[in-house]
Amino acid sequence: MAENPRLPDLTKAEFDILRIIWKSGKLSVREVHDQITATHDWVYSTTKTMMDRMIRKQLLAREQFHGVFLYRPLISRPTGFTRFVQFFADRVLELDYGEVVALFSKSKALNPEEMRELEKLLANEKEDRHDTS
Repeated sequence: MAENPRLPDLTKAEFDILRIIWKSGKLSVREVHDQITATHDWVYSTTKTMMDRMIRKQLLAREQFHGVFLYRPLISRPTGFTRFVQFFADRVLELDYGEVVALFSKSKALNPEEMRELEKLLANEKEDRHDTS
């Protein structure tokens, strides 16, 4: 998984698409669309447009396999979760990042290796914020 130099800003819709693809590794637009309609009232072309934009934002990669385009994530689950953790910690719950990360560990949303990556990303972001302040 390629690491982007800075953490991406994700919309809720982009995060929802990534969550679906993270579970399987690689999926076609049709496979994503069939799952995303449970939470979004989209037509197929909307799903395809969203995924094409995510390629331009370097969130997804596309490769052809037997005439079908398959999409895979270019960011890890912890990288995707980082912005949401920051938002909830800072603005919603008014908690320290560590307390929000602890909520993830209790929910089993991330495995131990992903938890360590999330903690590292948050620590790096915190350092970057203090360096620019």
